[in-house]
Amino acid sequence: MTRDTPFSQRRARLLETIGEGIAVIPTAPEVARNRDSDFPYRFDSYFHYLTGFGEPQAVLVLVGGERPRQILFCRDKDEEREIWDGYRLGFEAAREALGMDETFSIDELDAQMPSLIADQPRLLYPAGADRGWDARVFGWLNEVRGMARTGIRAPATLTDVRSLLDDMRLLKDAHELATMRKAADISADAHIRAMRLTAPGRMEYEIEAELLHEFRRRGSQFPAYTSIVAGGANACVLHYRENNAVLRDGDLLLIDAGCELDGYASDITRTFPVNGRFSGPQRDIYDLVLAAQHAAIAAVAPGRSWDEPHQAAVDVLVRGFIDLGLCEGTPEAVIESGDYRRFYMHRTGHWLGLDVHDVGDYREAGQWRPLREGMTLTVEPGCYIRPAAGVPEAFWNIGVRIEDDVVVTPGGCEILTAGVPKSIEAIEALMRSGTD
Repeated sequence: MTRDTPFSQRRARLLETIGEGIAVIPTAPEVARNRDSDFPYRFDSYFHYLTGFGEPQAVLVLVGGERPRQILFCRDKDEEREIWDGYRLGFEAAREALGMDETFSIDELDAQMPSLIADQPRLLYPAGADRGWDARVFGWLNEVRGMARTGIRAPATLTDVRSLLDDMRLLKDAHELATMRKAADISADAHIRAMRLTAPGRMEYEIEAELLHEFRRRGSQFPAYTSIVAGGANACVLHYRENNAVLRDGDLLLIDAGCELDGYASDITRTFPVNGRFSGPQRDIYDLVLAAQHAAIAAVAPGRSWDEPHQAAVDVLVRGFIDLGLCEGTPEAVIESGDYRRFYMHRTGHWLGLDVHDVGDYREAGQWRPLREGMTLTVEPGCYIRPAAGVPEAFWNIGVRIEDDVVVTPGGCEILTAGVPKSIEAIEALMRSGTD
């Protein structure tokens, strides 16, 4: 890896923002699952954003000022542990490979940090993210404060470094978008595979297995989140995760699933009939949600506010709810009363990136944030109808959500997940084709 990489460029940008001061960004710890087994390791998103380094037990230190320094602490080479656990880069090789100014063994961190933070005007780290790290940082600070009689000063200001990185991460660069397009393509193919292989009598978990098969076959390291494979009434549970029911003829199947590729998430939802044919009531609800999504996507463009896609979706949904007899009154009255929330109770999207619900404020100075080129978000209206008095029985237990990933472009937006069919005609044609 050369020194001029997206990661080194991000570190340089952060150093410019920091000015005088020092930032400390640790990666995530390994976590035990049970007894001698750990959960599959996943690095910290902030750390990865700045380093691209995937090993545990590593800390990035950035020293600002007139002579900026980029320092990495990581594991030593260890022949015995590498026999058991796999390859380690080692701190000596990490300097050139990751484009750092200095690298040290992670075992030296506590010895080195007091001298590094001494006389710095401010210290930035992920404050409050982990109690163990909070205690460790304050230990360093107290050690420096103990040197006060020698004229050495501790940082007077503590800042949460995530507040600076969140705004950086919100605007995706070309490297990030290339990875997210690949992740979206993999997830799109997985959804297509699931549609082709769905049939009455199969289990939800069988379809989940088809998704996971395609994710891994195409090189994705993990699912970006626990897949939702919800047939029939289960689709009316927003975060349904059991995935253990039989898929019944005549029901809809809602799949919310996406892979993670090189740290970046994709997030797709499609809803389709288990038997490959939409019934009349299912078609009515599906067409309404699809129209709401089209309206929301049309509202994604530079300068539009974060809330505009949501309001566009709500306007379409509310008018449809009234037409279908789910709500009564004028659209304005139904929106003001919030009665529509019986059937649509969530927002229309979220930021997307290294985390599936990615970082970044949705409001600035009390106002909805304006969209800017490079922001990446989901657009996911839905409708969920549980049995209830006054609700037409033909719609009971219908749950529909349609979700795509979009990136804001100069002229509007690019739909990253457009590869998955979502019109009724295209879905039915695909399911008729089976595995051919």
